[in-house]
Amino acid sequence: VQLQASGGGSVQAGGSLRLSCAASGLTFSQFRMGWFRQAPGKEREFVAAISWSSSSIYYGDSVKGRFTISRDNARNSVFLQMNSLKPEDTAVYYCAAARLSSTQSLRSTNGYSYWGQGTQVTVSS
Repeated sequence: VQLQASGGGSVQAGGSLRLSCAASGLTFSQFRMGWFRQAPGKEREFVAAISWSSSSIYYGDSVKGRFTISRDNARNSVFLQMNSLKPEDTAVYYCAAARLSSTQSLRSTNGYSYWGQGTQVTVSS
């Protein structure tokens, strides 16, 4: 299984970025997908998650109203549109895949079976 995240970069506060995560080696429609982030010296933080059908979507409180998660099952991909970026959004962003059978919360790292390598997002003030 591979999860390849891309789209990170450097942007000024107020700007936007769109992250992509391409999945391979798994039946994508049988997984719920999530995004987490980790800043230096901090724990990995839940950002957003989406069900296999996109019918259920969840956001962390710090990104609600600014970030949008979506997925395209035909392309085995999940996306994170990030608008109104703030310096505190600076982190490495990871995509992750959770089995439909998992009973763990999608807001917890424990709920995910596979992780991507991460992509750096830097927001300057």
